[in-house]
Amino acid sequence: MAPKDMDFKDRDWDREMREVDKLLAKLPEGDPTHGRAAPTVPRAPGAHATPHTEGRAAGGARLTTWIRVGLGLMLGVGMLVWPYSHVCGLNLIFYILGASTVVVAGVWSGISSWKRRMGRAHLLSLGLVLWGLALAAGVILPRVGYANQTAVWFCPEPK
Repeated sequence: MAPKDMDFKDRDWDREMREVDKLLAKLPEGDPTHGRAAPTVPRAPGAHATPHTEGRAAGGARLTTWIRVGLGLMLGVGMLVWPYSHVCGLNLIFYILGASTVVVAGVWSGISSWKRRMGRAHLLSLGLVLWGLALAAGVILPRVGYANQTAVWFCPEPK
């Protein structure tokens, strides 16, 4: 009685693979010359064939992405010249909301630029996200005790 691995080695693999190829060729999807030339996706009635663009965006879509990035950049630069004191109180909360809006604008334009494969716009969007996080961290970290200096959330009442 021969061991099982001997049976495995003694097989005529070329002959068996030819049999498998013959069986596969009988399947409609197995042989491209058997019924159709290439697999296709059924189209909706009235749809026309368009060339595949590999994720490239049309002109209008690219423009809207650049508008999103531009609006986010303007907001990010505007945060540098914030006209009010943001030391404490309601002005601090509005400043944090503004910094959060910079982050949201960066994520929004980042998703749009990623979908449309726009590298420069995506890098600017990532910069916006980092800039917004840095702005928020600059005012939040001293108030949660992380930085060396301490700050208060709400302004003390005048006496």
